[in-house]
Amino acid sequence: MLSTSTQILRLSQGQLNLLEACPRKFQHTYLEKLNSPSNPEQEERLTLGSRFHLLMQQREMGLPIDSFLQADAQLQSWMLGFADAAPEILTAASDNQTFRESEHYRTLQLQDYLLTVVYDLLIADNQQAQILDWKTYPKPPNKRKLESNWQTRLYLYVLAETSDYLPEKISMTYWFVQSEGKPQNIKFNYSTAQHAQTGKKLNQLLSQLTNWLENYQKNQQFPQVVEGSKNCDYCQFAKRCDRIQAIEEAVKESLPNFDSIQEVLLNPIN
Repeated sequence: MLSTSTQILRLSQGQLNLLEACPRKFQHTYLEKLNSPSNPEQEERLTLGSRFHLLMQQREMGLPIDSFLQADAQLQSWMLGFADAAPEILTAASDNQTFRESEHYRTLQLQDYLLTVVYDLLIADNQQAQILDWKTYPKPPNKRKLESNWQTRLYLYVLAETSDYLPEKISMTYWFVQSEGKPQNIKFNYSTAQHAQTGKKLNQLLSQLTNWLENYQKNQQFPQVVEGSKNCDYCQFAKRCDRIQAIEEAVKESLPNFDSIQEVLLNPIN
């Protein structure tokens, strides 16, 4: 069993999302290190996404990227589309007042946890700060859903807490480079009210995690989602959580009762 009494746990946006969605799955995944291997199609998407992130990082560092583009038509297409849609992002400011850094790493300690973020690109001057994030899946999600995602909430919150920028001077933009047609973006402007709300929610969630960890040290499991939750339908831990039978019963209830269906006599073929 994991000992958490003498260490500060690092938490990323992905872990916060999972903790909020299903505490028990958080336990299995991050405390017990249990997981199932991803399928080949998923691995391919992740690899291609990582290559695009590396390409953008090398470009930002002033390193040559032509060999990358010549070797991969998909990356070349994405880069050309992005350069056409957002040339101002790829053009560094001529003055020395603007800060730009790819894969910009920041941490913030809150309670007994170290919150970590990595910005794909941070652009900041004496007026404002912009967080940019590259996404390589084809269809942008619903904006409201993306706004409630912990990546959006945590990335904005940490920058406001670790810099002199007022929340109103901070924004975050997601770029979906694989969108049909041309790349699309979704932008979020931050505010003092949102900052206070995120801070309150974070503290509540972390306090819950502390209690769950203390109980876990006493051999008590993390809470499960309510029985019948859709989260269990495709979860690799459904059997471990004794949810397989519940899922099967739900599927059975959704099927028609074939015994009650009357037979239909077909006319014989002459």
